[in-house]
This record gives sequence, structure tokens and C-alpha cells, in this order.
Amino acid sequence: MTLTLTVKGMNCGHCTKTITQAILKMDPQAVVETNIPEQLVTITSSLQASALSAAVTEAGYDVIATQ
Repeated sequence: MTLTLTVKGMNCGHCTKTITQAILKMDPQAVVETNIPEQLVTITSSLQASALSAAVTEAGYDVIATQ
């Protein structure tokens, strides 16, 4: 499954690294792509959307939309 999250506050390389690491900790096989200007994180993973969103939230960021 591929999921796109809009992540409020993701505005630098450190942010993307933190979010990517949080997702990969839950699913090492996940593919994570980030778009800083649009604050989007696209994830291809076998995990449910709620688990992926929770990982980003636990990393300290606000998920404001899920597509």
C-alpha cells in the first residue's frame, strides 16, 4: 500500500531523517519519500495507515492529512 501524509512542521533535512527513521523502525522494508516544500511524506509499506501515522506523531510531528 502507498500512503501520503501531510506533516505539519516538516521543514528541513533533519525533520525528514527523523520521520524516515521512525517509519523504518516499524517497517524496515518501507520505502519513504519526502517533499519538504509541500510537507508530504509518501510511504510504501505493508503496515496500516494508522500505524504509519502514529509513528510520525510519536516522532514529534503533526499529521494533518492522510491520502
